[in-house]
Amino acid sequence: MQSQKSMITGSMSSRKLTIAVDFDGTMVEENYPDIGKPVEDAFDVLIRLHNDGHRLLLWTYRHGKRLQEAVDFCKSRGVEFYAVNKNFPEEEYDGSVPRKLLADVYIDDRNIGGMKSWEEIYLLITEKSLPKKVKKSKFFPW
Repeated sequence: MQSQKSMITGSMSSRKLTIAVDFDGTMVEENYPDIGKPVEDAFDVLIRLHNDGHRLLLWTYRHGKRLQEAVDFCKSRGVEFYAVNKNFPEEEYDGSVPRKLLADVYIDDRNIGGMKSWEEIYLLITEKSLPKKVKKSKFFPW
């Protein structure tokens, strides 16, 4: 039987991924409509993923002024996205309604089993060993 790590990372082997990343509760602490404090390691890991050649998409419920505030916040911390609430920069979409993007990986605080630490996320995506202690959920013990 395949290990959990190989099931997650098996198809990521050395290829460059499109990664959709949520903002509120994922990159920053939940405080919508304001911007919360940065989540530990979030911006460092996103910069590393970008530097590794992965394509980052901002995938958020925010729109209009609140969306621009989030984009500016990320940029001030060194993270720029390939596209924002779009699959690619040239995509024609009016942005009035949030929607799901096409990506290889989605990073969101509302994942089943909860949000992993940003360091664990980086290790999973880059196929390095997971930390020895991984907290298991009483609901999802695998």
